[in-house]
Amino acid sequence: MRAVLRRVKEARVTVNGEKAGEIGPGLLIFLGVEKDDTPADAVYMASKIVSLRIFADGSDKFNLSLLDVGGECLIVSQFTLLCDCRKGKRPSFDQAAPPALARQLYELFVTEVRRLCVPVATGEFQARMEVSLVNDGPVTILLDSRKQKHS
Repeated sequence: MRAVLRRVKEARVTVNGEKAGEIGPGLLIFLGVEKDDTPADAVYMASKIVSLRIFADGSDKFNLSLLDVGGECLIVSQFTLLCDCRKGKRPSFDQAAPPALARQLYELFVTEVRRLCVPVATGEFQARMEVSLVNDGPVTILLDSRKQKHS
């Protein structure tokens, strides 16, 4: 599972000109599900993301998490995070999960973030969406559940 986190002052997603989701300060999360992902990946990513200390404290240091600042999340599915551009000129999406699995794990991720007491808005799975945001920083973080530290 891959995620791109954008720290935002606000973000919104529309589908067919209609607002699907909107947040104030917090994180815009683009989430891509790989074909070999499991529920454990969704649970790990949700826990990791809400506890990452990527918000500034009073000394302007990254010491606060989304939970600490009471931020919100806008979660948008994005299979293109799984593209491989190493061969040829057209991206390959062979590593992206099939839609049924991707939807199941995306929805589990959303549920887990909510379970961790973070307000969540979402886009619409498999829809063509327009996303707008006001960056805060800008701060952009890339996460991959396959690169978690094993102890």
